[in-house]
Amino acid sequence: MPLHPEPKTQNPEPFIGPAGWDYPDWQGVVYPPGLKGADRLTFLASRFAAVEINVTFYRPIPADYARRWLAAVAEAPDFRFTAKVWQVFTHERRLPAPELAQFREGLTPLLYAGKLGALLAQFPYSFHNTEENRAYLLKLKAALTEFPLAVEVRHRSWQQRAVQEFLAGAGLDFCNIDQPMVSYPMGATRWVTGSRGYLRCHGRRQEAWFEFGDDRGARYDYLYSPEELEDLAARTRELVVKAAETYVIFNNHPAGQAVANALELSYLVNPGRPLPVPPGLLAAFPRLAETVMGEKPGEGESC
Repeated sequence: MPLHPEPKTQNPEPFIGPAGWDYPDWQGVVYPPGLKGADRLTFLASRFAAVEINVTFYRPIPADYARRWLAAVAEAPDFRFTAKVWQVFTHERRLPAPELAQFREGLTPLLYAGKLGALLAQFPYSFHNTEENRAYLLKLKAALTEFPLAVEVRHRSWQQRAVQEFLAGAGLDFCNIDQPMVSYPMGATRWVTGSRGYLRCHGRRQEAWFEFGDDRGARYDYLYSPEELEDLAARTRELVVKAAETYVIFNNHPAGQAVANALELSYLVNPGRPLPVPPGLLAAFPRLAETVMGEKPGEGESC
């Protein structure tokens, strides 16, 4: 019996949240002053249904980390994590056995607890649709067979029906992305190749998309407009219809923008359900009073 049971019934509400939670520039904006450690994860779990784990992209984690995170979200029984695959497996395309065992061990507590919604293999733009790379996806799936594996690719060579059929046959979920339309990118797909729908929102900052300077977050420094969020909401609704579970993750993390946009999208797909907005976030993004809290312009102002 697999460790990750396939969703048996459709969940009509998507799991929406930010990518990561440990950012210095979120202090005093997303988080109240003084909030530290796993308490920040508890804080996010009171507002979101999911958070993506980023640290696993940079290194395998000890299983104690996962157990600590499970304790932090214990009061949110429906909460889910997604987690990124270590870059050695995706960007270097190596699958050394000792490191594979270490990587799996670190995430197994989340798997057994039923809290790992998806494991994301994020490949770079240079990973094109070739026979060799398709074969590597099959090797990666076999190496992580106990995990619900989703694949993110960024080059348009993958955008064809044969790829959808390949992924479905391989038991791989597809991660749709929203990214700047520069060079030869994947377009605004709405694919579901398994039981899980997935959409990652990177922002649309075209001029910095291929910049890799000292500021590693510059390419994701972007705030979606209300009109752009309507587009993302339409894509989300389509994925919800097609999939048993749907995950939408905002990766435009600088200055708390991912949190602001994730709250706005949550309100769009669940209209009429105002959400609690951290005071610092409301001060940084005043439009949230209307786009998340449901206030009309002029409400709350003194006469």
